[in-house]
Amino acid sequence: MSRMPLDAGSPAHPQAAVGSPPAQAWGAGSGTSAAARLKQKMPTLDYLERAARRRIPRFAFDFLEGGTGTDLGVRRNRVALDALELVPRYGAPAPARTEVELFGTRYAAPIGISPVGVDGLVWPGATRLFAKAAARARIPYIVGTLAGASIEEVAALAGDSTWFQLYGLPHQDHRVTFDLVRRAEAAGARALVATLDAPVRSKRPRDLANGLVVPFRTSLRTVRDVALAWPWALALARAGTPEFANMTPYVGAPATLASTAGFVQSEIKGTFSWEAVKRLRDAWPRALVVKGVLHPADAERAISIGVDGILVSNHGGRQLDAAPAAIDVLPAIVAAVAGRATVLFDSGIRSGLDVARAVALGAAGTFCGRAFLIGLAGIGDGGADYVAELLTEELQVAMGQLGTADLGALAQVVRRHAGAVVFAEGGTLR
Repeated sequence: MSRMPLDAGSPAHPQAAVGSPPAQAWGAGSGTSAAARLKQKMPTLDYLERAARRRIPRFAFDFLEGGTGTDLGVRRNRVALDALELVPRYGAPAPARTEVELFGTRYAAPIGISPVGVDGLVWPGATRLFAKAAARARIPYIVGTLAGASIEEVAALAGDSTWFQLYGLPHQDHRVTFDLVRRAEAAGARALVATLDAPVRSKRPRDLANGLVVPFRTSLRTVRDVALAWPWALALARAGTPEFANMTPYVGAPATLASTAGFVQSEIKGTFSWEAVKRLRDAWPRALVVKGVLHPADAERAISIGVDGILVSNHGGRQLDAAPAAIDVLPAIVAAVAGRATVLFDSGIRSGLDVARAVALGAAGTFCGRAFLIGLAGIGDGGADYVAELLTEELQVAMGQLGTADLGALAQVVRRHAGAVVFAEGGTLR
């Protein structure tokens, strides 16, 4: 029976008015006093994370928190963001407007949900909860190839908030790859996000030590962990066992978890060659984004092919422990792109202030996966809604403190970025 690391690489909906606070689904039916109490109890992501540690099994929390190697990349992202200083200006207060247009669609804030493979391991049913939260908050959601619900189901729930992340499946001349592209187009995804930064499966020691392979083998330890994490167990009973929903049509009957996992293990190779990116450009009629760019020369190559967006990311520290912090290479990528494509940012975002930092360095929008998963794990099914509101409010506070009325002004803020990576001519580091 095939065994594979769980990380593997990696009806009409309600619409909130652009610029309005996200719908408070997490407080639905309980009144504003319950919402206020929740904000007092969980004022930042750190508080949510402490709650998550108590509410989900240890193996799920390790999967959520950990990176590759010794977690240097995860820590490097955090240290680099914390070191970035922004200089406020005073005397012209104005309400902060967070609206942003990305690839022809207007969103409420430059905040989006990143793709997370096997997201249902951290909180059962996460994919559908993300889709609903994104629609309510009017922010983009990049649903992953290895998400727990299909692109068709997510698009029905999320509408114009739907983007689709794609891994490469090169067998039979990318037969499955381009069928997924076809399905994403038919479902109405607003952007296709081709992942470049997972060329091979990384070694994630915490997951290996916890025995996170598919099929999952229970032990006395995992049974105990699940029993102690009763909110997670109840969520699992409601949502069912996590699955690779986008892959089941290609497996053949019966599409069991084991057979689907075997298919994923043999077919998904993660990254794309530049020739494959050209083929995606020819096949995809809407916005094409490449994810995982950390070098200006790769950004130039992508632009020469005709991509619409560059997503600067080091996979949240989950692929290469020696990779630079994504925020430290963002200015060099922005300079290389020089307005010819939309620059987006991912990796390490944990607050609205982090969003402000990335926008100040030139990102048009930011994405995070861990933050939204922490919300689900820390609160429950309404946690993604809560994090969307939390990040947006923190961004508005940061903009108000900095004296910026909109994202254009935020991009002009004076900053000190001592850790910025400078590339010399020829692409070497100075």
